[in-house]
Amino acid sequence: MGYPETFTGFCVDSPKTWNQYHLANLKPKPFGDNDVDVQIECCGVCGSDVHTVTGGWGEFEGPLCVGHEVVGKAVNVGKDVKGIKKGDRVGVGAQVWSCLKCDVCKSKNENYCPHMVDTYNAKYEDGSDAHGGWANYIRTHEYFTFKIPDEIPSAEAAPLLCAGITTYSPLVRADIGPGKVVGVIGIGGLGHLALQWSKALGAETYALTHSAHKVDDAKKLGAKDVIVTTEENWAEKNKFKFDMLLNCADATHKFNMADYFGTLKVGGEFHMVGIPNEPLPEMTAMAFVQNGVKLTGSHLGNHQEMDAMLKLAAEKGVRPMVQTVQISEEGCKEVVEKVRDGNVKYRFTLTGFDKAFEGK
Repeated sequence: MGYPETFTGFCVDSPKTWNQYHLANLKPKPFGDNDVDVQIECCGVCGSDVHTVTGGWGEFEGPLCVGHEVVGKAVNVGKDVKGIKKGDRVGVGAQVWSCLKCDVCKSKNENYCPHMVDTYNAKYEDGSDAHGGWANYIRTHEYFTFKIPDEIPSAEAAPLLCAGITTYSPLVRADIGPGKVVGVIGIGGLGHLALQWSKALGAETYALTHSAHKVDDAKKLGAKDVIVTTEENWAEKNKFKFDMLLNCADATHKFNMADYFGTLKVGGEFHMVGIPNEPLPEMTAMAFVQNGVKLTGSHLGNHQEMDAMLKLAAEKGVRPMVQTVQISEEGCKEVVEKVRDGNVKYRFTLTGFDKAFEGK
């Protein structure tokens, strides 16, 4: 066997062996008229990958191939595909299909489609498995396949396809731009991109972090100033300051939410894109009432936002800070362990796919 009947990927078998990777054959869905096959050049490593393989977001049965920040070359294009041709450098994020027919999809919210298919650990309507990007190929619907601007190197483009759109979409949906004040909570894999988007969109941008050693990085990435949340009275000093707090941290269960809410303007928004395993801390209604704040969250972004985000990144020089690691059994083990432990600055991209899958 082999491509196009089967793909090959680095897989885990269960949460108990979450850091033990091996090569396995993967059966893709049947190729459709709107499908694109991508020969993968590189793939980012997302916190979602680690939440999934460790079982933090639920049990699974392997072999499971994760990875949803894919960049590669279109090598097979369905007869009804428009806008993508063989040989194009393209990207695939954390979604590979939606029905594109329901009211949700028709409202340009296909990232919330009740029938959506995630890039991995998911099934299509015909029962076929969706397989992720730590593999030699991926098969996806054209609507979730995006041309990568020439200005953006592949290893830097990869994290934009999940971390990038996850932080870009809520900002534009909140009409963030000149005259708005934004606070980005958590300067890590998500937050270091959120700072750049907020500044690129024209907002006055601040970083909120419990890590004083990240102050210099945050300012280089676009923060006007940095608020260290371990300092005494940090919240009192910043009351009614922000139109939006974009929470990119996954330690919300440790937050005193009333402190954060108090820094929002009347009607301001505390928006969640960092999705921890743990539940939110207990809150009283009074925490919301005193300045009429909203607690919101979002999942990815739509097709139009992805295109606009890639264009903005090309024009404004928004780039993730990336460490590259050669994909292999040891390479996959290394990156998931380091992401789990927070030992990355600030994204990993797995590379060397041509060598790892040679002859596969």
